[in-house]
Amino acid sequence: MALLHIAAGWARAAGRRLLAITVDHGLNPDAAAWSRRCAEAARAVGADWVERRWEGDKPATGLPAAARHARHALIAEAARDAGAKVVLIAHTANDIAESDWMRARGTMLGGLREWSPSPAWPEGRGLMLLRPMVNERREDLRGWLRSAGEGWIEDPGNEGFGRGKARRALLPLPEGEGLSVLERSDWERERVRGLALAGSHRNPSPFRLKAHRSALRASSALPLGEGFIWAGEALAMNLLCAAGHDRLPRSERLAALADRLAGGDPFTATLAGARIEASPDRMIIGREAGELKRRPPGPLALDTDTPAVWDGRYEITACAAGWSVVPALGRLNRLSKADRALADTVPPWGRGALPVLIRDGSDAPVLAWREAEVRALAPRRLSLALGETTQECDLHGTIHGETPPPDLF
Repeated sequence: MALLHIAAGWARAAGRRLLAITVDHGLNPDAAAWSRRCAEAARAVGADWVERRWEGDKPATGLPAAARHARHALIAEAARDAGAKVVLIAHTANDIAESDWMRARGTMLGGLREWSPSPAWPEGRGLMLLRPMVNERREDLRGWLRSAGEGWIEDPGNEGFGRGKARRALLPLPEGEGLSVLERSDWERERVRGLALAGSHRNPSPFRLKAHRSALRASSALPLGEGFIWAGEALAMNLLCAAGHDRLPRSERLAALADRLAGGDPFTATLAGARIEASPDRMIIGREAGELKRRPPGPLALDTDTPAVWDGRYEITACAAGWSVVPALGRLNRLSKADRALADTVPPWGRGALPVLIRDGSDAPVLAWREAEVRALAPRRLSLALGETTQECDLHGTIHGETPPPDLF
């Protein structure tokens, strides 16, 4: 609620539209009443409001993770439908500490950063999450709401599962001994800062951020977006983006791969659906051919002028009806001479993962770029994950590697 009121003030001053999104997980009998209250609060401050629901059966185990995954996907879909590029999330300093506590005890939660890409893939492609409250304590925000005569909703579900354990563990002891990390001076911050929301049409990002340009990246996309030449760190994100899914490799396997890289000897390895070819001065990462054979993406029928995500790595928009996209695996020899020459720009083990188009009644496949608008998703995904974009206005440009050089087609 605090974020809604502050963001609404910024939106009015900047002349920007603000959309509030409520997700009903279908897990609490009070959810409908909460949604009504959220709708009323949003409209009271001049914001639009939309509700998304997590439909279907719920898992018997791993419910918090499944709910989190569904929530991010639903939020991303609502944001994309609205044409938004940035979603504001009200995580606080308490949430950061709780997540750190849970990760230290073996959970698979990702770290909460002030500015990071949506974890939903491919629903959240090109979408950034901004957490402007990460330096604010939960109780400070509640105090701010009280002083403004506003309330908030307490979700009892937050007291269950690992999150509730973390909250209880981080409470300070009655006499002050063993103060939690939230009580240390480093966490003391001024109350919510309205001035931090300063923005304009020239700089439309609602919060001004320091540039956290990562020194970890030294990679470039291959010509057709079919992988990366890598010469730095950020190994896990390179693997994830090249493979096209959202399943991070296990930490011990990632550490073993990093150790091999540190040795400097040439080698070939596979991990998390990606293939790695390492030499002393660089590494090429792409889609693993074996994984492609084990879990091939099925044929995807394309609707004219409607973008569709294929294999988690390409967004393809057909220019004419009747096309379906399939992997080039098993079809390379039937490509035209010109298309085979283009496919040869990709390492041999990666060519089968290229998208080709087939048409009803025709046995002749064509590289997707010939008959459709194709955008490789991995370059932008990696750039956003490594913090190379710090402003909303930068999200609209083209990233190197998204589209092939114009002289190729």
